[in-house]
Amino acid sequence: MTENIIHTRIPHERLGVLIGSSGNAKRIIENKFDVNVEVDSETGDVEIKSKKKLLDPIKLLRARDTIIAIGRGFSSERAFRLFNNEENLGIIDLRGIFKSQSDIQRIKGRIIGKNGKTRRLIEELTGADISIYGHTVSIIGEFKQFEVAKEAIEMLIKGKLHKSVYGFLQRKRFVLKKDDIVLWKPSLPI
Repeated sequence: MTENIIHTRIPHERLGVLIGSSGNAKRIIENKFDVNVEVDSETGDVEIKSKKKLLDPIKLLRARDTIIAIGRGFSSERAFRLFNNEENLGIIDLRGIFKSQSDIQRIKGRIIGKNGKTRRLIEELTGADISIYGHTVSIIGEFKQFEVAKEAIEMLIKGKLHKSVYGFLQRKRFVLKKDDIVLWKPSLPI
């Protein structure tokens, strides 16, 4: 029998969030995905091992994504959105775009905005959750929410004016709402 094991690593300062009060967050992840989560508190290494011989590999990957989301700055409650298979996690590593730490700090400031306004607007208008942590910007959301939030963040990274990004988000919000109405519109009897 081959054991299903995945390894990942999260920052040491995020281990407390992963474990949670009295081990609650870790236990919720273990129960939801039928896995055992072993945490090395010195290195931040996390081993995710299936409890069952024939575990659905998607469960193992979803458990890993939930743990990575916590490591990228999301609260456990926000990371638990990934329990739903319709939700996605995406991470933009700013080190791949900018070489200097000062450029990374400047872009993080543009994405956060004054008093958190820009980040809050992106979240409100798309329904996605955003975390800016270290050298990364992470997004959790359903596919359409995720794509719109990612595009807005990429616009800010490219230097577009905040006003242009807000206008883009307003237009996309209308489309997202319209799609939701069409998607959930009850069918009429024939």
